[in-house]
Amino acid sequence: MDSHNKEKQPTNFIRNIINEDLSSGNHSSVITRFPPEPNGYLHIGHAKSICLNFGTAKDYKGYCNLRFDDTNPAKEDIEYVKSIKEDIRWLGFNWNGEVKFSSSYFDIFYKCAEELISKGLAYVCFLSADETREYRGTLKKPGKSSPYRDTNIKENQTLFRKMKEGKFKEGECVLRAKIDMASSFMCMRDPTLYRIRFETHHQTNDDWCIYPMYDFAHCLGDAIEGVTHSICTLEFQDNRRIYDWTLEHIDKFNKIDRPHQYEFSRLNIEYSTTSKRKLKLLVDNKHVTSWNDPRMPTISGLRRRGYTPASIRDFSERIGVSKVNSLTDVAILETSIRDDLNKSAPRTMGVINPIKLIIENYQRGEIETLKAPIHPQNEEMGVREIFFSREVYIDEKDFVEIAPNNKYKRLAINKEVRLRNSYIVKATHFDSDKNGNVKTIYCTYDPETLGKNPSDGRKVKGVIHYVEASRAISAEFRIYDRLFLDSNPAKFDDLSSTLNPNSLNIKNGFVEPNLSNAKAEIAYQFEREGYFCRDSESEGLVFNKTVGLRDTWNQ
Repeated sequence: MDSHNKEKQPTNFIRNIINEDLSSGNHSSVITRFPPEPNGYLHIGHAKSICLNFGTAKDYKGYCNLRFDDTNPAKEDIEYVKSIKEDIRWLGFNWNGEVKFSSSYFDIFYKCAEELISKGLAYVCFLSADETREYRGTLKKPGKSSPYRDTNIKENQTLFRKMKEGKFKEGECVLRAKIDMASSFMCMRDPTLYRIRFETHHQTNDDWCIYPMYDFAHCLGDAIEGVTHSICTLEFQDNRRIYDWTLEHIDKFNKIDRPHQYEFSRLNIEYSTTSKRKLKLLVDNKHVTSWNDPRMPTISGLRRRGYTPASIRDFSERIGVSKVNSLTDVAILETSIRDDLNKSAPRTMGVINPIKLIIENYQRGEIETLKAPIHPQNEEMGVREIFFSREVYIDEKDFVEIAPNNKYKRLAINKEVRLRNSYIVKATHFDSDKNGNVKTIYCTYDPETLGKNPSDGRKVKGVIHYVEASRAISAEFRIYDRLFLDSNPAKFDDLSSTLNPNSLNIKNGFVEPNLSNAKAEIAYQFEREGYFCRDSESEGLVFNKTVGLRDTWNQ
C-alpha cells in the first residue's frame, strides 16, 4: 500500500502488525478471510468483521476469501449459505475467486490428523463426554491423562480408520491431540480434533461420518489458502495456542510465513444481542417473525428496516478496532444511518395518526397541484407534485384546542400555521366524538400565502405536514422501538424476561400518491416524522420506520 493511500486509512493495532509484516518481508501481500459457520444469519457483529477483513485486504491491495467453516452438519443449512453470500454482496464487498468451504478440505484435514497420529501427537479416546470433562480438571486443578493416551501409534491409526469407516457409534470415541493435560490453558488439555456424526452434510452428503473440530479445521483452512492474517474476536484468544500448535506440527505448514491469528473485541451493542444462538431462540420461540424481522440486529433485518450498506460501513469505521470488550451505544449506529439518509433520502409527507382538516373557505371539488422540493438541500433531485384541496389529513398530534404557550408552533383554535409547501390556515372550531376525541377540525386559509408570507406582516412560524384527502393513499406504518428493555440483555439467561412488549407499534394512515409504487428498502424522509422504507415482505403499502430525525429516545 503506497504512502498516499496509507495516510487515508484508519490506524489500528491490526494495521500496525500488517505494516510491520510487509516492511520486514515476512509477507509480501495481505490475504484475509471471512469464515462464518452457516448455522444462522449474519448480524451487525459479523458486519464489523466483514468490514474489517474485506476492507483491510482491499486497502492493502490484497484479497479476502469467503470460507464457510462447515464442520458441524447437525446445525448447518444451505439456506444460511445463500443468505450470508447475499449479505456480504449487499454490504458492498466481494470475495476472491470461488466461495470456499472447509468441507472441500476434508481429505487434507484427514491426512493432517493421520500425520499427527504417526508422530505420536494424537490418539483415539473412548472416554465418555462426562468422563472427558472430569479428566480435564479445572482452572485451579490440572487434568489427568486419559487411559487411552498411551495407545501405540499403529493401533491409533487403525482405530482412526475405523472411525472414518463408520465402525463406531456416535459419541463412542473421538480423536484427541496429545499436548499437555497440566496446561494452564484448558484448550491445550488434549483437545478433541475429530468426532463422529452420522449426519447428512449440505456439501458432502454422506461421504463422511467423522468431522473435524473448529479449532483443528480453521487453522488448516487458513494455511491451505495462504491466509496471512487470520483476524477473529477475543473469545478465540486462548485458542490461538491450539491454532499455532497444529500448524507447527504439520510439516507442510510449519514455515515462517504461515498464518497467524490476531484477535479484536467483538461487537456488543446496547438493547440487542449478537449471540447467534440467542437470536435463533428468538426466531424459534416466535418472539420475532423471522431472522429478517426489522427489530433484529441481523444484516437482513437492518436492511429490511431501511439501513443502507454505507451506514453500516460507516458505523464499523466509527467504532473502530480494539482489544477491549465494551458495550457500544446504539445511538452511534442510528447516527450513521441518520447522517446517510439525510443526504440522500427523497422527502415526502405521510400522516401516521390522521385527523381530517376541512378548509371551509376553499372551493368544493377543486384540487390544486403544487410543487415541492424532493430534497431541500439538493436542487438536482428536482421537484415533486403534491395536492391541495378543501379536505386534507393532518396528524392528530399537531392540534390542541388551546395553545399551551406563545411558543407553541402547531395548530390551535384561532392560531395559524402553514401547511408544508402550501398555504397558511387558521383553526376556527372542531367536532368531537362521544369520548371527547377530536374527529374533525375546521379552518380557513389565506389564499395569498402560497409560497410567501402574509402581506400584512404578521408572523406565522409553525409548519405542519399534511396529505390531501381525495388522493391520499392508505398505508400501514410500523414504528419500532428497542427489542429489549435492558441496555445489556446479555446478562439475562432468558432473553424473554427483558423483551420489550412495545417493540412494534402499528399505525394506519396516509401518504402522498407518489408513494403508491414505492420500491422496497428505498428510504424516504417523511417530513417531521423520520425515515421510512417500504417493507420487502408485505403485500400492500407498508412502511417500516428506520430511524427518527433526531435522537429522542433518551429525552
